Amino acid sequence: MKRVEHGLEVFIFGSRWLLAPFYLGLIAGIGLLLVKFIKAFIASVSVVFEGSSGDAMIAILTLVDITLVANLLLIIIFAGYENFISKIDTHDHEDRPDWMGHVSFSDLKLKLIGSIVAISGIELLKYFVNVGQHTERDLMWVVIIHLTLVFSGVMFALMDRISGSSHGPEPESHEAAKE
Repeated sequence: MKRVEHGLEVFIFGSRWLLAPFYLGLIAGIGLLLVKFIKAFIASVSVVFEGSSGDAMIAILTLVDITLVANLLLIIIFAGYENFISKIDTHDHEDRPDWMGHVSFSDLKLKLIGSIVAISGIELLKYFVNVGQHTERDLMWVVIIHLTLVFSGVMFALMDRISGSSHGPEPESHEAAKE
């Protein structure tokens, strides 16, 4: 019976690799965002030189928005892969981001909601730059959605803090226990 249990556990543990295609798809998504960024950049060149300052701000904010989404995907790819599949061996590469390998699932949720709030803030700013082109109803809904995301982010952080403090001190690591 122990052999069956061990075999089942090996199979379950190995199933984490089924997530790898999801992360590969997200990498392809960053590639698609790059195409969208290039198109938006090319379009913004003429807007900056020929359009109003409001139109130029919207064009630049669109570039910032696309960049934030790409950054968000990269955080999800790195942290998700390392948390759920396998550690990424970069052989201590000098360009390895400091946060890689240190982002827990809880940290990932907070980074995710923080990025979503930032993206929502950029969208809200776009609406306010062109306030005359939108109805009061449109503006109301954009503000409500943004405030809902901000509230959700605060609640995530609060719940994370409460649950983290209720667990007591962190357990000693195996390396520290050996010393």
